[in-house]
Amino acid sequence: MSTEVSERVADTPAAIQASPAAAVSDADLLPPPRHIAIIMDGNGRWARERGLPRIKGHEQGAASVRAVTEGCAELGVGYLTVFAFSTENWKRPKEETDALMGLLEQFIGQELPGLMKNRIRLRAIGRTHDLPPNCRKALQDAIDATAQNDRMTLILALSYSGRSELIDAVRALCREALRGELNPDDIDTARISSALDTRDFPDPDLLIRTSGEMRLSNFLLWQLSYTEIYVTEKLWPDFGKDDLRDAIAAFHKRERRFGGI
Repeated sequence: MSTEVSERVADTPAAIQASPAAAVSDADLLPPPRHIAIIMDGNGRWARERGLPRIKGHEQGAASVRAVTEGCAELGVGYLTVFAFSTENWKRPKEETDALMGLLEQFIGQELPGLMKNRIRLRAIGRTHDLPPNCRKALQDAIDATAQNDRMTLILALSYSGRSELIDAVRALCREALRGELNPDDIDTARISSALDTRDFPDPDLLIRTSGEMRLSNFLLWQLSYTEIYVTEKLWPDFGKDDLRDAIAAFHKRERRFGGI
């Protein structure tokens, strides 16, 4: 084994090093993206192709969230943000949104023991005050319970919109200026970032979008400025740990210049 590869293996999570018989890829040997964001698309199409109700696609999608969260933790990813429910999703039939909120509450309750066992901290971004009271309580209880976990942070984007987030940030900065606490000339990229829901997290390094769609869908519009984008035709309910490794391997083949040469 070369010195370069040996150094990479030394930095690889122990869970991977302990399985020498497993196929090794760049996703295993190279440092993982610090922050991965995912637009989870294709739940409804997955269900329709199988003649199932849409909620069955969302249920299978929740299982993919579990698998990918575990995969990210195993690979040493620090932050995972998943686009779980957008502000635009409230326009769907009430029957579906009610079912989704019930699934969200159920998901949080079922996943909490695993989050604790794997030392994963749960956070949320978006206008979570729009969620039903029982969902808000379940979410806040899980956030509080996992607050001291230090292995990885799972961020749920709930009732989230990139444009709404920017509007809320601008309003907050305007209120500070009106109170005389902020000079408008002092507003820069760092100050705007500090007013966003994501102020506590680094910008994503990698965005994964499933189902082959080529758009951002109003997701993390400010934060994705220099993020590498990976699109797969695979529908979200079929996306698993191997697909995550493929996305990370593709990420490692990119040259990130951040506007430079």
